[in-house]
Amino acid sequence: MSAMLTAADLLHLRLPHKRTELVRGRLMVREPAGYRHGVIAARIAHRLLDFVEPRGLGAVVGAETGFTVARDPDTVRAPDAAFIARERLPAPEPRGFAELAPDLVVEVLSPDDRPGEVLGKVGEWLSAGSRLVWVVDAERREARVYRADGTHALVGSAAALDGEDVLSGLAIPLSALL
Repeated sequence: MSAMLTAADLLHLRLPHKRTELVRGRLMVREPAGYRHGVIAARIAHRLLDFVEPRGLGAVVGAETGFTVARDPDTVRAPDAAFIARERLPAPEPRGFAELAPDLVVEVLSPDDRPGEVLGKVGEWLSAGSRLVWVVDAERREARVYRADGTHALVGSAAALDGEDVLSGLAIPLSALL
């Protein structure tokens, strides 16, 4: 059995050309995301930034930004994009992982993602305090929206991802992302 790692261990770990997360002290290593995944994640982050920044609503972070969402054992998750409301921004900015769950988390599915693992990750985000999680499935041309109150919805390619009460007024047509 391997030793449990901490968020500090993960911060200093160097595995070139790999994506890493820490789940209950265990290192999760994956191959880099594919091209399509990266394009979709960048489009989402761009749309979020265009909405958030002019209004001074908070911060948008890009792919693979780590957040410590649990301690002892530590869990560090890295969404494909995320939004943190202004009043919840850490001050000063941490040099390592922020110890919070973003208000909005975006996960873009990769071909090798397992449904159970994705749902587990969604549950971790919501349990840690995220209010809204979007899971974008490019292959099926749909997205699933999970909310802190336990409800969820399916968004088809002709509909839009809605910021709901997290980013009121934000609507991103799913077709513009795919």
